[in-house]
Amino acid sequence: MLKLHYLVNSRAQRILWLLEELGLDYEIVIYPRDPKTGFAPPELKAIHPLGKSPLLEDNGRVLAESGAIIDSVVRHHGKGRLAPAPDSAEYDTYVHWLHYAEGSAMLPFIMGIYMGRLGEAAAPLMPRISSEMKNHLGYISGTLEKGNYLLGDTFSAADIQMSFVLEAARPSGLLESFAPLGPYLERLYARPAYQRAVQRGGPIQVGRPANR
Repeated sequence: MLKLHYLVNSRAQRILWLLEELGLDYEIVIYPRDPKTGFAPPELKAIHPLGKSPLLEDNGRVLAESGAIIDSVVRHHGKGRLAPAPDSAEYDTYVHWLHYAEGSAMLPFIMGIYMGRLGEAAAPLMPRISSEMKNHLGYISGTLEKGNYLLGDTFSAADIQMSFVLEAARPSGLLESFAPLGPYLERLYARPAYQRAVQRGGPIQVGRPANR
């Protein structure tokens, strides 16, 4: 059975959602954050050297990194669901979005959350960070003008991966400037599997406390 090590209010929510979408049998171990620092507890270090979440145990292996976990689960347990066929024209686009979310898009939003806590000390960096936020939101928004999801009208695991980026964008107040993004998030929230994941793992509020 799959075993998910789940840190509350973290990227692990995406993996919980994925497992629910696929209807897989799994065990979940929920870890609270330190109430003072917001950091992950030291127990996660015993599972993986980075001490981060999500972590997924699958057949004796411990998988880390959201994109890698999603890719592995979809390939080994998805039975053709939530991803295009590897020999299809859409597959490379799917892989792009799956890795773009953390590889490129996430950085300015996480930086914005942390810099926002520094007040005036962060002022010199904020124009550049804000510019990058708008750049990425514009790119995502432009794609969603062409369909309901990142792959047109087909929901995929790439949308699950992208969801956390837009959650991280919320504190910036910029989502409202890009018309497709709010309805896109509402479509994701409306999925029964998403709602089951929230019921089991709790809601996501990125930046409150700090996401680590």
